[in-house]
Formats: sequence, structure tokens, C-alpha cells
Amino acid sequence: MVTPELPILHLAADHAGLAHKELVKVWLQSEGYQVVDHGAHQFDGEDDFPDFIAPAAQAVQLAPARTKGIIFGGSGQGEAMCANRFSHVRATVYYGGSEEIVTLSREHNDANMLSIGARFVDVDTTKRVVWLWLHTEPLMNDKYHRRNRKLSALAL
Repeated sequence: MVTPELPILHLAADHAGLAHKELVKVWLQSEGYQVVDHGAHQFDGEDDFPDFIAPAAQAVQLAPARTKGIIFGGSGQGEAMCANRFSHVRATVYYGGSEEIVTLSREHNDANMLSIGARFVDVDTTKRVVWLWLHTEPLMNDKYHRRNRKLSALAL
């Protein structure tokens, strides 16, 4: 039996998501994933999330078939907004609540970046949600495929 190739994962966080990123990075590497860490690499309460999120999103933009991104911030909202400025990037946000939102983001929207609101989700929940997200495949239903093609066509 052939094991499918794991995607390369691009991680990034600002100061608010740094601790989550570091713990999730070690865990993902232990699971066999190749992880590219775009920072932050040390705590700086005055850092700016676009400095770290943009390079991760750009990496996913350049190889959307082979890569995914996981980004971390206080709420995850600004980080997703930053990532979604890049063509062929579909970032979704998780900051608690129903985990079904994570599977729907993959099944219906083929999300290739997951933004975690680290101030609202503990690390164990984050790991569970990341695992769920990484192991959910997009539905190939014509309806979802058609909608995702339209999203891609909007990219500047």
C-alpha cells in the first residue's frame, strides 16, 4: 500500500500565537510532517503579524497543491485576513466552538490555511483541530468545485 505524500506545512505566528506555534510545530514534526517555520522565533509583544503571516501565505500561494499553512494569532482573524490577500490561498479561522467548521472549511471550501485564535483555544484542542483539518479531504461535488473555481478566478 502506498502512503500518500504529506503536505509541507508552513507555520507562522505573532507574539500572541508563538507558544501555540512552537508546541504544534514539535508535535507535527513528530508525526512526520515537514514544517517550515516563518516566525516569530522569539517573543516580542510589539511584533506585527503580517511580517510572519505574509511569507507563510506566499509559500502556500506558490505551491498550493503541495503545501498547507497553519497560522496563529490572538484571535486568528487578522492573520486570516492577511493570508487571504494572496491568490490561491483560502484561510479559515478557528477560535473555539464547533469543530465541524474545520471539516466544512476543507470539504466545501478546500481551505489550505488554518488560522488559530490562540487566546481562545488551548493547545490540546488546537492539536485535535489541526489533525482533523489535515485529514479532511475536499469534496469533489460539482457544486463545491464550481464555487471554488469561481473563488480562484477572483484572485488578482
